[in-house]
Amino acid sequence: MMNLTTQRRLVFSFALTFFILAAEVIGGVLSNSLALLSDAGHVLTDAFALGLSLAALKIGQRPADYRATFGYQRVGLLAAMINGASLVVIAIFILIEAYRRIKSPPEIGSSVMLAVAAAGLLGNLAMALVLGARHHDLNMKSVWLHVLGDTLSSVGVIAAALIIKLTGWGILDPIVSVLVGLIVIMGGWRVIKEALWIFLELSPAGFHAEDISDKISKLPGVRCVHDVHVWSIGHGVPAFSAHVQVDDQKISEADAVRKEIEGELARIGIQHSVIQMECAQCNENGLYCPMQYGHGHAGHMH
Repeated sequence: MMNLTTQRRLVFSFALTFFILAAEVIGGVLSNSLALLSDAGHVLTDAFALGLSLAALKIGQRPADYRATFGYQRVGLLAAMINGASLVVIAIFILIEAYRRIKSPPEIGSSVMLAVAAAGLLGNLAMALVLGARHHDLNMKSVWLHVLGDTLSSVGVIAAALIIKLTGWGILDPIVSVLVGLIVIMGGWRVIKEALWIFLELSPAGFHAEDISDKISKLPGVRCVHDVHVWSIGHGVPAFSAHVQVDDQKISEADAVRKEIEGELARIGIQHSVIQMECAQCNENGLYCPMQYGHGHAGHMH
């Protein structure tokens, strides 16, 4: 039901985005406003982001299979990364054109600029409310950042249009465009950074391998912990694996220790774990055992 609701929100936002895009392109051409056209460029990336997110949502709902044994959650991460990159690219074009116009400010039709920007703001506010602010999925978060950036830029365009109308300071148009571009770049980089962090399988924020290992080592029956790995399967889905050395004992007794470890991991927010129980030391017994490659040991961990 949650996915269905999310899908409906995306479809509604996708349709509304196209109306805003058409209005801002026409209004930007008629008023000769770069700020409005810059906002339209951002709205175009919104449409792209929403379409990509819809496709990623459908693919991400597919169950795990032999091709993707962890499921297809990272398709949404890929969409988020592409969305973030598109934000940065469009912002660079905005900044280049803004620099050209700061050197030679054109005449601006402030009345048309103001009317269209106000309509765009209402549409963006509607999308922001529909999509919501809190998202555990990075793909949806990237879409919301697109819409938030548009909302902020619409406010800037309205303010610029009012000042231009009252004072005739046309240079405010490219200045606002620069501010829009910087907002867009910051949002895009944040999404790219979060997606890359997961793709590179770095430890998720708030989870430190040494702290987790120390907690496990203090549990009854555990002699030592090594070959520790902490990573994310998807956004907000941390995973943990380790070799745990225990005394030589019955399988049922070792399994009780494993359940204690899984309970400790669950308490700190890790639901997916792989624990290898051992009763003898590895050749490499450090906390982070090195990966062995070549000479018949490719991919084997000690």
